[in-house]
Amino acid sequence: MKDVFGIDGKVTIVTGGGTGIGVAIAREFAQRGAPVLIASRSAEHLEPVRDEIRKGGGTCEFFVVDVRDGARCDEMIATAVRHFGRLDVMINNHGASITAPSLELSPNAWRAVTSINLDGVFFCSKAAARQFIAQKSGGCIINLSSTAGVHGSSTMLPYAASKAAVIKLTESHAGEWGHHGIRVNCIAPGPVTTEGAAERIWPNEEVKQMMLRSRALGRFGRVEDIAYPCIFLASDAASFMTGATMVIDGGNIRAAEILQLGL
Repeated sequence: MKDVFGIDGKVTIVTGGGTGIGVAIAREFAQRGAPVLIASRSAEHLEPVRDEIRKGGGTCEFFVVDVRDGARCDEMIATAVRHFGRLDVMINNHGASITAPSLELSPNAWRAVTSINLDGVFFCSKAAARQFIAQKSGGCIINLSSTAGVHGSSTMLPYAASKAAVIKLTESHAGEWGHHGIRVNCIAPGPVTTEGAAERIWPNEEVKQMMLRSRALGRFGRVEDIAYPCIFLASDAASFMTGATMVIDGGNIRAAEILQLGL
């Protein structure tokens, strides 16, 4: 019997694949037989992840890319095809944020965050879609947004705005490319424990405990909690899903309190 939840052999690109959630996604996909290309701006981050995946028996290559450069995103897709012969799944996991009130936010800071979070998703998605169409095989794009893109944020304005735009870009691309058999979906994670999360999400113990109390499940997310839904969306089990946003936040039971904290 065919495993409709399987991703064996599905060639996958993971941007932001050298840290945090991206590492977990790449590792979980590779463990299930998907050849993976991880990408980010830092070879220093990517190389040890590639080596770890290979040591565990997975197939992995890496590519250094600034997703704000559309031509470089095209090269990333071409590199994956050169290594693995095709492309099946594009996971736009990269992202950037800055914490500052609007009145203190510089134009350069605004542009840097929105360009990485929104322009980068557009450039990577467009390059992947061109490859899917050339293959005549359909394909899967998974965009990582955030609950800040759903509820807003009073302290991370460019992050919230660009992540909200990613949700609408997801819906728009799903409509535009559906007739090619390309599915485009989105995941909006809530608070997830990753390196550097403490400084960004809960700057002190009081805020941390308030955040914990706001989760119905009483805990923060693990990186695997985001990787597993990516596996589902990439599999044939999600073959009738497109244009959807999955909110994965442990149950937001105090939305007003979260908004007040700017998260």
